[in-house]
Amino acid sequence: MHALTLLIISLLVFALAYRFYAKFIIAKILVINERRLTPAHTFKDGRDYHPTNKFVLFGHHFAAISGAGPLIGPVLAAQFGFLPGFLWILIGAVLGGAVHDTVILFASVRTKGLSLTRLARKNISKTAGLVTGIAVLFIIITALAGLALVVVNALSESAWATFAIVMTIPAALVVSLYMYKLRPGKILEASLIGVLIVTAGVVFGEPLSKSVFGQYFLLSKPSLSIILPVYGFVASVLPVWLLLCPRDYISSYMKIGTILLLAAGIFMVNPVLKMPAVTSFIHGGGPIIPGKVWPFVCITIACGAISGFHALISSGTTPKMISKESDIRMIGFGAMLVEAVVSIMALIAATVLLPGDYFAINVPVEAFQKLGLSPVHLAEIESMTGEALAGRTGGAVSLAAGMSVILSAIPGMKALMGYWYHFAIMFEALFILTTVDTGTRVARYILDELIKLATPRRKIGKSLWGIIVSAGTISLLWGYLVYNGEISTIWPMFGVANQLLATLALLVGTLFILRHTKKWRYGLITFLPALFMFVTTVVAGIMNITGNYLPKHDFQGNLNAGLSAVMIVLVIIIFFESLRSMYYLRKGGKLWQIFLLTLFRR
Repeated sequence: MHALTLLIISLLVFALAYRFYAKFIIAKILVINERRLTPAHTFKDGRDYHPTNKFVLFGHHFAAISGAGPLIGPVLAAQFGFLPGFLWILIGAVLGGAVHDTVILFASVRTKGLSLTRLARKNISKTAGLVTGIAVLFIIITALAGLALVVVNALSESAWATFAIVMTIPAALVVSLYMYKLRPGKILEASLIGVLIVTAGVVFGEPLSKSVFGQYFLLSKPSLSIILPVYGFVASVLPVWLLLCPRDYISSYMKIGTILLLAAGIFMVNPVLKMPAVTSFIHGGGPIIPGKVWPFVCITIACGAISGFHALISSGTTPKMISKESDIRMIGFGAMLVEAVVSIMALIAATVLLPGDYFAINVPVEAFQKLGLSPVHLAEIESMTGEALAGRTGGAVSLAAGMSVILSAIPGMKALMGYWYHFAIMFEALFILTTVDTGTRVARYILDELIKLATPRRKIGKSLWGIIVSAGTISLLWGYLVYNGEISTIWPMFGVANQLLATLALLVGTLFILRHTKKWRYGLITFLPALFMFVTTVVAGIMNITGNYLPKHDFQGNLNAGLSAVMIVLVIIIFFESLRSMYYLRKGGKLWQIFLLTLFRR
């Protein structure tokens, strides 16, 4: 199978979905109103609520939702072969992920920018609102730990990549001051300046890493595990326009530019996929993912097909910056489909590597020796990239290696393989860090809401000290998991947590649709994906607890098992609370009639 075939099929499917399915949802089910003022205008405060140009906001939203999932998930899922991941990305993104993001974004915009917790309280019940708040807090802390751990593994002991990432912070500050203070509205000028600064980070990172200053950027995993939570804390406290939004916006240029470059490379080189369509590991026993193709392909790919984390952005920062309701289609549905394209690219980059090279990178050296495989081109790739790649688990390194193999195959580019590899590492880290800073900010909102429920008279989220305390608490919690975790334990828990949150958000979306339309069959667009994700993720969570965590017989394993069990129980409560709300909406009608007989209701 050639890579170009997969790419063309996916682009056609996503284009048709955006043209027809997205239009149907926006026009017939949600029904946008261009004259209706959005929360960005009615509650404008210069900190969280701020009307934003749709292209800038698309950049922020895409950067915020596109964390490690669309990059790392498909790479790890390549253990099963290229076909299972490819099919799930296509089906899951169109019928699940894009619908999930759009409905929650619209619901939040229509309800004063309410968070997912308050949407659950408003559309399901007070009990569901409280349980959702607790569940989301558990889930987002786990998700942030999983995302940050990938960055730590990718940047560890790499001065070049670390310097390139650090340069994105001054780039964001310069862009924000230029765009909002020095020359307001000059977005193109500000964007050009920001891109030049970020590009300089990549270009000058190589000579700097070899100089005397390189030692200051050569950071260990423990050091990075402390620095990242500190960064997340600072980014979540500063005004949204100063660091978070412009950094995400500038990062989106690098992300989309790299994806277009990789797409061009695939069109020019058209590499053959070396990984078979399916491997023997679909039945379980794989060295990377400890389970069968179902349900683990779904929770491993995560953000590339459907992501509950997106609901936190779609009901967090983005609805507070939407300028017009007509922007929702491009930002909600469109950004998710672009992320799905990223997932297809990541899957291709991983599967152009020979199985021996792929597993040699993604599996610890001792475990790889037991597989009976031998690396073929790994030594050559290591020599050309200037990095030791064997046993660099987590997916980020193998993705960067696959991307550099494709791009260096373009005529005249072979000598630049080292630059392509480190550019790819920076590209991955940018994806993830933009989710970390936005996620920490959203988690701060959620913690503020929970505290407000417990002590209604306190306005912790409005005072500077309250913001510092809540942001510091969130950063400390997910930072602890990063410092003490490893990819084999954190990523499966992140996958389960993420998909449980998607289930929860789809249920909230279903109740929102049912309360705002006379045609109950429209609720199927979110209820059917919710039902599938509920069954899939609960099964995966139980398998994780019994087969991955408890057998370790240590504190961290027991902690992970306990966190997973709590999340599963909370989502089960919300699932049945949602069914109860549907029942009462039908005034005592039978539950099965809600979504079966009403298919033919007019």
